[in-house]
Amino acid sequence: MLDSGDSFSASKAEQFADKLVLTLNNAATALMISVGHRTGLFDAMAELPSSSVAQIAAASAQNERYVKEWLGAMVTAKIVDYDAGRETYRLPKEHAAFLTRPSAPNNLAAMAQYIPLLGAVEDRIVECFRDGGGVSYADFPRFHEVMAEDSGQTVLPALIDSILPLVAGIRQKLQQGIEVLDIGCGSGRAINLMAKTYPNSFFYGYDFSEEGINNARREADALGLKNIRFEVKDAAELDEPNSFDLITAFDAIHDQAKPLAVLKAINRALRPQGIFLMQDMKGSSDVHKNMQHPIAPLLYTISCLHCMTVSLAENGDGLGAMWGEEKALEMLSEAGFAKVEVHHLAHDIQNQYYVASKN
Repeated sequence: MLDSGDSFSASKAEQFADKLVLTLNNAATALMISVGHRTGLFDAMAELPSSSVAQIAAASAQNERYVKEWLGAMVTAKIVDYDAGRETYRLPKEHAAFLTRPSAPNNLAAMAQYIPLLGAVEDRIVECFRDGGGVSYADFPRFHEVMAEDSGQTVLPALIDSILPLVAGIRQKLQQGIEVLDIGCGSGRAINLMAKTYPNSFFYGYDFSEEGINNARREADALGLKNIRFEVKDAAELDEPNSFDLITAFDAIHDQAKPLAVLKAINRALRPQGIFLMQDMKGSSDVHKNMQHPIAPLLYTISCLHCMTVSLAENGDGLGAMWGEEKALEMLSEAGFAKVEVHHLAHDIQNQYYVASKN
């Protein structure tokens, strides 16, 4: 027999059903926001007055029939305004401020790409729920492309003037000339920017993805950089003691198969006065402390469908993106870092920054 605490509440059930309907609509809208970003429709509409379907299709160089259906989703989602009498559509400036490339780092449309990207591996993830194991990096379409764009919004604009200064005196040392390693460099956008900005220093980028390293080399060649070298290398195999003055890792450590081993290797690779600068997801190791996190469901989803599973695919620990500040500090201490500072930047709701030293 059910006690009073287990009685069925029709009103609560109805509220939850309404929430699920809203969730389904929002999920569908996220897919169409991704389409609007990738096709350049938002960028085109931001430059247009109230316009017809044909005018929007022409301005964005997209097929008119598809544009019309996409606009239907945008209007009913209350993202695009519609004048029924004139049959015209307008993207309000207040909405364009969060949906267009010029609005970076506030362009949330770029982040919407994660939804279809992760959906593409859903079948494989469902198999992992049943059988265990993981899905490898190679099975994710466009992953490096989307990550590079995300990094281009959150890291690159702030790197030189906001992120690097979290390490006291580092910009002066970079100007004079030091050796820097970026672990899990991906497509190399961050370290290429550093190499361009500080020509007297020498930079190394390691990533176990051949696709990412090839992208990084192409960008370095296009920039004419001579003070940088990229290698396809697993961070877990890093064995270069006392070699670097600064090591960075941007959103990379939690993906590692053996993150503690990587952190210990990073500690060994630093020179005595060297610094490890780690960007990673903002959050707590305890789920109940993330209840007010503005994008916690998104980050847990990215963790489950990417970060955790790529680690498990390598027979790794499956740490996941939401390992949290408490676990990060515990592992940095276990890896031998004597002092760790945690910093937050006002522009970045997604990440926090750890500055770790050996003494």
